[in-house]
Amino acid sequence: MWLDRHSSGDRWRVRPDGEEKVTGGLKYLTDITFPDMIHGRVFRSTLPHAKILSIDTSLVLEYPGVLAVITHEDIPGLNGFGISTPDQPVFCEDLVRFEGDAIAAVAAITEEIAEKALNLIKVSYEPLETLDSPEKALLPDAPALHQPGNILHQTDYSHGDIEEGFKDCEFIIEETYETPRQMHTYLETEGGIFVPNEDGRLTVYAPTQHGYKDRMQLARILNCKEEEIRVISSPIGGSFGGKDELNVQPYGALLALVCGQPVKMHYSRWESVKAGLKRHPMKVTMKTGVNAKGDLVAHQVNILSDTGAYSTLGGPVLNFASEHAVGPYIISHVDVKGKAVFTNNGISGEFRGFGGNQVIFALEGQLDRLAEKLQMDPWELRKKNLRKPDDLGPIGQRVVPTNGPEQVWEAIQQSPLWAKREAKSEQSQPWLKRGIGVALAMHGSGLGYGIPDHAGGLIRLNKQGKIEVAFGHEEFGQGLIGTLEIMLQDHFQCSKEDLSIIIGDTDLVPPSGSSTASRTTNMVWQALNRLKGPFLDSLFAKVHELTGHQKDQLYTGPNGVWVKNAEKEEMVISYKEIAKSGVEKLEQSTDFHFPVSPDPFMGGHYLYTNTSVIAEVEVNELTGMVNVIQIDHAVAAGPVVNPMGYVGQIEGGSVMALGFALTEDAVMSESSYVTKNLDTYLIPTILDVPEEHHVQAIEELPEGDQFGPRGVGEVGSVALAPAIVSAIKEATGVWVTQLPVKPEQLQKTPFLVQK
Repeated sequence: MWLDRHSSGDRWRVRPDGEEKVTGGLKYLTDITFPDMIHGRVFRSTLPHAKILSIDTSLVLEYPGVLAVITHEDIPGLNGFGISTPDQPVFCEDLVRFEGDAIAAVAAITEEIAEKALNLIKVSYEPLETLDSPEKALLPDAPALHQPGNILHQTDYSHGDIEEGFKDCEFIIEETYETPRQMHTYLETEGGIFVPNEDGRLTVYAPTQHGYKDRMQLARILNCKEEEIRVISSPIGGSFGGKDELNVQPYGALLALVCGQPVKMHYSRWESVKAGLKRHPMKVTMKTGVNAKGDLVAHQVNILSDTGAYSTLGGPVLNFASEHAVGPYIISHVDVKGKAVFTNNGISGEFRGFGGNQVIFALEGQLDRLAEKLQMDPWELRKKNLRKPDDLGPIGQRVVPTNGPEQVWEAIQQSPLWAKREAKSEQSQPWLKRGIGVALAMHGSGLGYGIPDHAGGLIRLNKQGKIEVAFGHEEFGQGLIGTLEIMLQDHFQCSKEDLSIIIGDTDLVPPSGSSTASRTTNMVWQALNRLKGPFLDSLFAKVHELTGHQKDQLYTGPNGVWVKNAEKEEMVISYKEIAKSGVEKLEQSTDFHFPVSPDPFMGGHYLYTNTSVIAEVEVNELTGMVNVIQIDHAVAAGPVVNPMGYVGQIEGGSVMALGFALTEDAVMSESSYVTKNLDTYLIPTILDVPEEHHVQAIEELPEGDQFGPRGVGEVGSVALAPAIVSAIKEATGVWVTQLPVKPEQLQKTPFLVQK
């Protein structure tokens, strides 16, 4: 079915947090204040690579209003963090590896005093050679940024015989593609409030995608039990992967415990740029060959990923990129190699699409170029090589059968833009050129083989007489609360007033894994399916005990439990009346793992979402500027639970991809950011977003599929860039290999003006 922002229907609901958000009334965690709250700031290196010779903080505490200054000497536990490998120091002791490295932190009674106190910290450095590119970091004489060297992670996957494969090719395309260092650019920059409690516990109000993982990392740093820390992690003003890792939390927590007062920390946009995570810039070299019939025969890939100064999730991102470099295609001979390399650049980490965006841009570009060589329609070339439902996954692993690639290949042809592909429209001015491009992709859900990916949830009738669910997930704009409301009303036919939903608080929710990797909707869907039966059994047993009605005649509905018999349907007891009699046995929980392939290919996925995108662009050859006129998506992700959330995620991901393709690049020079704020880092505005934007949701799953709706938080972002680049080629004849698209590459010689 086609969905767009103008659609209607009984499943289209007003977002529970919608009015507060559009009126500005919603309080994010960084909007909270406490009595006696003080302010923290971090002192950061200004050099990207240097030895620390001395740190002098002796003048800081003499400044009126300053309450504390801390360095590495004040850390009671582990001086390091990182969601996968804790190799990023909380405070540097003898070496800085990028310009955002933290050396000290201060707390003061006002933000202004804290800022001035930073100027009183004196650090003596010995500058070291700067490794400002992966190529430079891989030179034999490059200094080692970590032990045992500058390679964080390598991938190597192959099948067939790549050299023999190329011998059988009629046409071979070899090209190198480059992608930018993209910023998450959240509305709410990194921040939090850290409150020491009278009982000795610490309450952390900080936006994160994984409260339990934050708690674990903080406990290591503070040298305390995890249970001594409470993390409240919702609502969040955007994350897109960037808040999956610790940011302000170590500094706020340490200062709060030292001062014994609530501490607020909130990064400015410039500090967020300097210290925050970015999308991995990648250089992807592909050599791809076809035979005369258009069969993909050989595909050789080399991925070079700039992971920056520390690990965070650079290894898993490279795994994901390597897996998706093959895409939804069957290729006889494949050789994929990748390196994630440490540099002195800003840290690259988790970002919507997780490495898929970069390689899909390259792969789809290869298909278009090969089609031109073959003089074949590029969409027919894709169809000829698409995987079938029972084929193995891209790295040879067994996957859940899916006809998604063919479904989205067919569905996008229903877009009105498809008919315009053949009709060359006349432009009002000769320097305005229009083109239409199409791209296709598959995208894995979940964390992949070999990575802990547990899930869980809890349901109860609470003391207030509401059906209450608790999940260790977070609401960061994706619409989780609204989706949960719809699921619960579907399961129990109750009203939303009968519901209580608890998320994002480690004191109140069970561990449910990270709110990432397009896994959350699927995880709560699976959890509720597991919880529903046992919960109703216990609830109906209680109602039978109270009313005498037989359990097999009972069902849940608005306000309470109803009875259905031959004579009539009526509510026999309200939820509140049940609760008054005691709720001790009316609670159920579940704990399980995200579905994973049985084959031991590290990071390989079991569930995939598929998409195709068609885009129309207009290129002004005088200025080189690209205007995107219309975007349509076809998405095969199983049943649509929340139509508004579904469209919102696809449209939102698409706008983010628009910036990735055309405008966004956090430029660095000699490992220092040149782009420091949103005046020079250009994100798409409402004026850049096409008025025409449609989504076709393909809800059918293969017979016997038990895994329900797949997540769509990322898939809207992964295939738009190659579709835009394909449209640019049709409009101008120019092949683009580097993102964002540079206007000067598309400018033509100005028209001569006669005197």
